[in-house]
Amino acid sequence: MNKPSVHIIGGGMAGTEAAWQLLARDIPVILHEMRGVKSTNAHSTDGLAELVCSNSFRSDDMENNAVGLLHEEMRRMGSLMMEAAEHTKVPAGSALAVDRDLFSQYVQEKLEGHPLFTLERGEVDTVPPEEWGNVIIATGPLTSDALAKAVLEITGVDELAFFDAIAPIIYKDTIDFDKTWFQSRYDKGEGADYINCPMNKDQYYAFIDDITDGEKSDYKEWEQDIPFFEGCMPIEVMASRGRETLSFGPMKPVGLVNPHSEEKPYAVVQLRQDNKLGTIYNMVGFQTKLKYNFQKEIFRKIPGLESAEFARLGGLHRNTFINSPKLLDDQLRLKSMPRLRFAGQITGVEGYVESGAIGMLAGCFLAAEHLDHNITPPPIVTAFGALINHITGGHIEGAGMANTFQPMNVNFGIMPPLDTKKIEVNGKMVKIKRKDRKPLKSKRAIEAFTAWLDQTK
Repeated sequence: MNKPSVHIIGGGMAGTEAAWQLLARDIPVILHEMRGVKSTNAHSTDGLAELVCSNSFRSDDMENNAVGLLHEEMRRMGSLMMEAAEHTKVPAGSALAVDRDLFSQYVQEKLEGHPLFTLERGEVDTVPPEEWGNVIIATGPLTSDALAKAVLEITGVDELAFFDAIAPIIYKDTIDFDKTWFQSRYDKGEGADYINCPMNKDQYYAFIDDITDGEKSDYKEWEQDIPFFEGCMPIEVMASRGRETLSFGPMKPVGLVNPHSEEKPYAVVQLRQDNKLGTIYNMVGFQTKLKYNFQKEIFRKIPGLESAEFARLGGLHRNTFINSPKLLDDQLRLKSMPRLRFAGQITGVEGYVESGAIGMLAGCFLAAEHLDHNITPPPIVTAFGALINHITGGHIEGAGMANTFQPMNVNFGIMPPLDTKKIEVNGKMVKIKRKDRKPLKSKRAIEAFTAWLDQTK
């Protein structure tokens, strides 16, 4: 009844998930969120768990996609994010996407409805005071300059930063459906969850010429050598790598058939539903820093978007992360000041889901500490375990390698290979086929994660 409150700084995916894990164990939480008093360049509301870049949590296929596996592990661990997503999801094929406003509202109402939860608005601009005790810092990619400076003063490690680009959003009723059509690649999901805008070869090359014109990119001098994260690359940066890069990336035409023409598209722009009402659509993979006036001019040359009106144009925002392999232990504690834990994107995971997952672990670890329990990180064969292993140094070989540390999405590549190359089928040992490796890794992960969960209770 007299448990001390845990302070969490940051009300994004990681902070809210950490809070929920603590509250579930009857530990009081004070969540500090500066929005509502001080805004950022990327957020548009003061709501908790606001989605900034996209409304998608990516694939929900737990057998064949690592993020889908992470979804499942989070659900089994009692994730608030996954609960909110289930209540606010919108059609997105095999992906899990949500109405961003309803999602934020669900998370905030759920937290504020808990009797042990307190929300304090205002910026924390110094190292949390000693009297706060154990603290989770989950300020994410948009950590305020003042707090970032305070963290650097106690870590003594140079700041690492990169930038994420934001994709434009279009009003559905301004799209020309005489030229576009609904279909998911290979008819996955419901089979018609994306709006497709086809381009022939000439249109595609003209488009590439437009977006690679340097005069049309609004980069400041200090942005010229930005180390962009590969999973959130601006289209103009991708296009500069080669004229066919986009046609093999977000604009690949495979798995789609244009009902308006017998001509096979050379490239396709896909739009994904961005809210539950289905009134706005996100340009998939079209993160950009093009000047606003050129965005409108160039994107309206895309077939079907000639009269498009934009609910939001593309932009660029700063992402900040610490050198976690050097700074954090496997319980996400700062080695030089163990009362401080870090969680979310500031630790060097990339993506909403991964941020929430690391927030869950931070909350779980701290709760165990408060309750005098001893738990270890999840096994590395799990999605959770692979992520925390990545950010706390498991991938490093040799001295000095932490200097190359970069953000990472969850993927099967950061999980150990299968223990065997053969499996028994109909009484015979046969070589594991490539298509079966991911499902087998997922099966192994769920078994290991279930056993780990049982040990934490």
